[in-house]
Amino acid sequence: MTTKFYWIFWILFCAALSLFLFNMLTGKTSQQALMPGPLSDGHHQFADNCQVCHTDAFGEGEVLQEACMDCHGELRQKPMDSHPAAKFKDPRNADLLQQINALECVSCHVEHKQEITQKDGITQPLDFCVHCHQDVEQERPSHEGMDFMTCKDSGCHNYHNNRALYTDFLVKHLEDPAIKDRAILKEREFGKILDELMKYPHQQFPVTALAIEDADMHNKGDPELVEQWHQSRHAAAGVNCSACHQPLDENKEPQAWRDTPDEKVCAVCHDLETKGFQQGKHGMRLDAALPPLQVKEARLPMKTEAGHQSLTCNSCHSDHAYDVQVAAVDACLNCHNDKHSLAYQNSPHYRLWQEELKGTKPEGSGISCASCHMPRINVDVNDWVSRIMVDHNQSRNLSPNSKMLRSSCLHCHGLNFSLNALADPQQIENNFSTPPAKTLHPSMELARRDNERYLRETANLPTD
Repeated sequence: MTTKFYWIFWILFCAALSLFLFNMLTGKTSQQALMPGPLSDGHHQFADNCQVCHTDAFGEGEVLQEACMDCHGELRQKPMDSHPAAKFKDPRNADLLQQINALECVSCHVEHKQEITQKDGITQPLDFCVHCHQDVEQERPSHEGMDFMTCKDSGCHNYHNNRALYTDFLVKHLEDPAIKDRAILKEREFGKILDELMKYPHQQFPVTALAIEDADMHNKGDPELVEQWHQSRHAAAGVNCSACHQPLDENKEPQAWRDTPDEKVCAVCHDLETKGFQQGKHGMRLDAALPPLQVKEARLPMKTEAGHQSLTCNSCHSDHAYDVQVAAVDACLNCHNDKHSLAYQNSPHYRLWQEELKGTKPEGSGISCASCHMPRINVDVNDWVSRIMVDHNQSRNLSPNSKMLRSSCLHCHGLNFSLNALADPQQIENNFSTPPAKTLHPSMELARRDNERYLRETANLPTD
């Protein structure tokens, strides 16, 4: 009797386990049930698809390293990375790898370890800098007595992107004014250089303005939507309704009409913008072939009424009007409900934005949400053409704050002003509604002292 009972129990257990695994593989059961611990804020969107990182169920560290590099590899090269892999592959630095394996991402970033995960997904002790820089007091007397636990503080060092905090850069900007004489954002250049963009489908969309009667909408369409299209930059650039709603297939033949085009249609013309969008938190699920992120799934405070919205290109750029002014502010505030976002409309930045919209300030002088979190950057399109474009990867300018210095703050402000603002949590929370401290930031003071020491030492050198 006992043996029979065990056999029945074993058969039922195997059947239940098989059903559970089958449902998990087919997406009917969440894969989170097998996770050893929660994912970090950077990767939590992939909780229902472990294969995004674990591409080989039986692979080990090399599989995870490849997965990391597939998404973040471009940022692990100079000048974006202060500690690129090439630095540690140099035989002269071989001894450093015995202290910390800087060639593998998982040396510092280990998922499913919430109890030891710190800001920015770091799972290393904050004093890991000491492994390589234990002699910094002798090399830089300005650092004498400093605790290695403070290296990563905002306004000091950033392991991967330290470009705005090199001593020479700090010294160069010691005398910067708080606000620059020409505090203007760079002008977007997409429309101006269309003729030079090889990937743009010129034959399909000749750059000629279309009249409202040229609209080739399906079943005559909605007159209001057609009017929105006619007033948009798409109509001005020769992009008709069918361009988005009937994209060409592999044989260059129009496909069946789609009421809701996807991001692949946007990428036909806006490939760099789409790529950036899918690298950031707004669109990273699309890049992994997952359904788009819904607002309610975000870990930042969001407005309850926006919870059901899915994040695609058209979440910010309305379906037909494509008003970049709406996308730059209204689209953000429709969802975000954190203190920083809510304080924006009481800030000097917002007042400048309103004055630009009214025409009392020049174009580019207003500061929208996108001005800082999706800044204008210079991108090499090919070997002979570069252009100023909006960086749609908003994750690149979130945290750590020091990443925003070059790409955002320094367009309008001096370096000391910017460092003081970004290093003050209260300033960030109130969206810079009040001026930051006017004293010299500690990083700037260290650079000033280091530079004075260098000048004293070189002044005593013998001349040839």
